[in-house]
Amino acid sequence: MSAVATEQTTGDWDLVVRPRRATLRIRIVAALIAVAFLVAGLLSSHQTTGVNFRVADQGAVVLLGLLIAGGVLVLARPRVRVGARGVEVRNLAGTDLFAWPDIRGVSFPEQKRWARLELVGDEYAPLMAIRANDGEYAAQAMATFRKLGAHYTGTE
Repeated sequence: MSAVATEQTTGDWDLVVRPRRATLRIRIVAALIAVAFLVAGLLSSHQTTGVNFRVADQGAVVLLGLLIAGGVLVLARPRVRVGARGVEVRNLAGTDLFAWPDIRGVSFPEQKRWARLELVGDEYAPLMAIRANDGEYAAQAMATFRKLGAHYTGTE
């Protein structure tokens, strides 16, 4: 098994891929937003300028910052899992499980940011977890994905 299998959550999945660089950046940005709103909320109080900022207002600023940071963290959600049951794709809004008979392959179109799962009927599903900016990690994930696909579809 390749070093790409970053985690084994259950015995059902042979490959689990999450974006690396994007996830790190997203976590840093979310932390900076949370800290900025926390500091702004704590430092904003009644001043001689006539602005009346109460404790409830300060708490609301902090809560707003935490909500925005949580919204940013949703961008770190993508994951692809490959196993005998098929391919589970979790992007920003939801999770889909594609069975092997419905899958034609996986590709990384030129000039695109992430890979895509080629499906029957000329459809596709984006694989936001396999990103171009991850370089060699993404290339290893694609190679392992293709190897497992050949194994499970009997085309190896």
